Amino acid sequence: MTRVLVVHHDIDLADQEADALRRAGYQVTGCMGPIGAACPILAGMPCAMAEEADVLVYDAFATGEPDGARALIERIREIHPDIPVVLTATGMEPDWAEVVGDHRVTPFVGQPTAANLAAAIERAIAAEADTSGAA
Repeated sequence: MTRVLVVHHDIDLADQEADALRRAGYQVTGCMGPIGAACPILAGMPCAMAEEADVLVYDAFATGEPDGARALIERIREIHPDIPVVLTATGMEPDWAEVVGDHRVTPFVGQPTAANLAAAIERAIAAEADTSGAA
């Protein structure tokens, strides 16, 4: 079973995403990110919750503001480079989201239904496998 860490600043949206993913057969753990508690990633340290996950589903505004979210995603990719990241946004994809390179993510914009999130997760896992295989 694929293990997913959902990191979202909005507890209601986090619950919706987690419930949808559980219904789709994923094992889900949730975290409010740096808004909810001290974040080891922002301190430049590994995250134990991320280390236990096969894929990370991060809210594009997990820190509450765009520049902080960008720094958070860049650091998570640097500290945990082999864990794919799905970057969710309810409105529009942030202009800073990278889809190639060291800070790559799989962007997801739209309604977080089980099918939509599962498709994004599977794309992220496949892209990471392709990238790792090419190294």
